[in-house]
Parts: sequence; structure tokens; C-alpha cells
Amino acid sequence: MNQKIGIGLLGLGTVGAGVANIVNSPEGRNPLVSNIRIARIAVRDLNRVRSIKVDPSIITNDPFEVVKDPNVEVVVEAIGGIEPAKSLIMLAINHGKSVVTANKAVVARYGKEISDAANAAGVYVLIEAAVGGGIPIIEPLKQSLGGNKIKKVTGIINGTTNYILTEMAKGEAKYEDVLNEAKKLGYAEADPSADVNGDDAADKIAILSGLAFGGGIDREAIPTKGINNLESKDINYSRQLGYEVKLLAVAEYIEKKAQENNLHSLALRVEPTLLPKDHPLSAVNGVNNAILIEGDPIGEVMFYGPGAGAGPTASAVVADILNIVGIKLMQKEEGACLDPLLSSISWRNCILANTRDISQKNYIRLITADNPGVIGKIGNILGKNQVSIESIVQFDSNNAKAEIIVITHKVSKGKINDSLAEIENMKEVLNVASHLGCL
Repeated sequence: MNQKIGIGLLGLGTVGAGVANIVNSPEGRNPLVSNIRIARIAVRDLNRVRSIKVDPSIITNDPFEVVKDPNVEVVVEAIGGIEPAKSLIMLAINHGKSVVTANKAVVARYGKEISDAANAAGVYVLIEAAVGGGIPIIEPLKQSLGGNKIKKVTGIINGTTNYILTEMAKGEAKYEDVLNEAKKLGYAEADPSADVNGDDAADKIAILSGLAFGGGIDREAIPTKGINNLESKDINYSRQLGYEVKLLAVAEYIEKKAQENNLHSLALRVEPTLLPKDHPLSAVNGVNNAILIEGDPIGEVMFYGPGAGAGPTASAVVADILNIVGIKLMQKEEGACLDPLLSSISWRNCILANTRDISQKNYIRLITADNPGVIGKIGNILGKNQVSIESIVQFDSNNAKAEIIVITHKVSKGKINDSLAEIENMKEVLNVASHLGCL
């Protein structure tokens, strides 16, 4: 096959430049890479000096011009953000062009609308790079694991926060200091709020949940808590108790609730979570990502690797481009039709469970007066609310104060929140300093 498929790059930043580097040096790669040519590129600043060499005649600062260009058959959206990215994706679909995107924010919020439009137009919208960087997870969920009943998806899916937590766990480093170091190393953006507040991970678990459980997810309804208020002492105490702290994104099928509502009921959450040290995700450190899938009949499978950066993300983008290019070349040579797996297709109604009904273990740190009987009173309140205690330990008594760490057995968030409201009103309790999830 010696035909070239023209692609249009929307953006020539980290991801776009990574894609261009692969396309411009096809030697030693999949032979289909040689069938890709960059037809147009849209950039914000035409005068910016770039390390990558591209033909200046194909560069424009109008992304809509790229989408409409008849020489562009596949649009690669790499500008990020909600708009104009969403409008450009929809315009490409309306022009009968397939799209490859790494834009988790758009896909998490408008995935169904985009998927429906792509299916109606008979084009592809592929999103492998939207979650997990270079880790292949989207296609396995759509195809390889398609025969499974997925029970749970648990992921470390934000490299910035995982790096920060890994460094904080090494000693007494404070969150702010590690965050500043992450910025210097390029692991964190100048404005890291989407990462450290948990929003990036929430976007990604919304996408994974839609694929794993077969229904659209209301992204804005996902309970989300980041690491920006996490104290190093909680990481230190957790390690002493045999746990590692990770920012986890979790999506779980709730069998009972699904039967009661005749719907597919899911418990979703993003929050700092204590993991036992023998848990497979607890050893995932640095900027790496990992996603653990629990299904029937496969059991547990884990996908692990670099979750961000030019190389890993560009690798996933080009893999999607190659899938489309292969089909297009077959069409041109053999008159073949697109296969029916155009993009993700919802096949059931999913609802998010009430946050109070979600059950999990809990880590609670209380600052109390160092008085006799305090632990007993705390235990009585928890018992009254049907909260079973796994362990309760007192740390660091000084200046007439004590820090009490409670780890509960699995219990609904409603019961634990009711308990904490009562505990907070005890005269001996000075502060509920921390409340984290626990596996």
C-alpha cells in the first residue's frame, strides 16, 4: 500500500509534537506509519520557534481551517480544554472525518453526544490517549474484555499526584514543597489544580466507567476529593499501620442497588485512599499509572505504565491513527466498509449510587484532649451508629493533646458521616483532622 492518508494536527505542543516526530521518522515502526502524512497543522502562535521541523506552508493559526481542509482525512485534536476542542471534533464528524483525541475533559462530559454523532456519520472517534497516557486500556475495555461482566475498576490515573504522594512518603516533605519540585521537573503544570483537586482523575474514571459498564456517566456527579489538603503526617501514620496512600479513582458495580432499581447502579469516587502494602496498586510509584480491572470470568488484570508525557501519549495517539489508516487503505483498495465498532456504544442505563450508600473502610485522625476515657467514648459513638472498628491507636501525646487514629471496617458513608458529626461535638475532641478512604 503506497497511498498516503492526510492527517490534520490541532496543536503542536507536547502531544502534537510527539505525534509529528513519530510520523516524520517511520523507520523501524509499523509499516502503516509510512502511509501517514501531515497535511495541515494548527498552532496558536505562528511566530513561535519550535524544535520540530515542519513545512511552514501547512501551518495555520485557524484550527477550523484544518478541519475543513479536503486533504485532511483524520483530525488529531491535541489542544485540550472544552472549547473550541468540542466544536472542532463535532465539525470534523459533520465533515465525515474521523477523529483521534487525548481530550479527557471533552470525552468525559460529551462522550455520548460525540459517539452518537460519529456512529450516525460512519466515522471513528478514538480516545486511547485520553486515559493512562501510553497504557493501552481503552481498546481492551471495548474489545478484549468485552465478554466479561466488569465488577470494579480501580485506578491510579494521575501521574502528577502519584509523584507527589510518592515523594511525600519518602520522609517528612510537605505537600507544597513537593508540588513546587514537580513543577520544576515538568511533572506538574503551572496551574496544577485539575490534577491535585482530583478533577483530572474524575474525568478519566468517567470515561473508563462508561466503557466498562456500558452506560453514560454524569461526570459532575462523581464525588471528588484531591490531595491538596493532605498532610504528610497522615502518610507517615498510614505507613506505620501498614498502608500506602494513593489518589484512587474507583468505579464499582452495586449488585443489590442495581436489582432494586432495575438499573445498572455504580459507586464512583475519587479520593486519597489507604492501600494495604500487599495490594498490587500500592507499589505504583512516581509518575506511573495503573488500572486494576476485576471481571467475571477473567478475575483481576492490571495495566501499568507511564501515564503522561510526550512519548507515551503520542504513542497512544498514533496507535489510534494507525487503526483508522488501516481501515481507510482497505476501503480505497478493496471498497471495504467501516466495521461496526465505530466508537463506544451505550447499551444500558447507569445511575450513580447515593454517596451515603457507598461502603468502604475509613481512616480517621482525631485531635483530642489527652484525657482518660476518650477512646471509649469515641468507640461508643461508632458502635451506636453500627460502625465496626478494625483498629484504634493513639499517637503523639503532647501538650495535653493526643492524636487518635481509627480504622473502621467497611461501612456506608452515611453511617460514618453521622458518627463523625457526633464525635466532632464531643468536648474532648478538638478537631477531626483527617478522613480518608481505605481499601
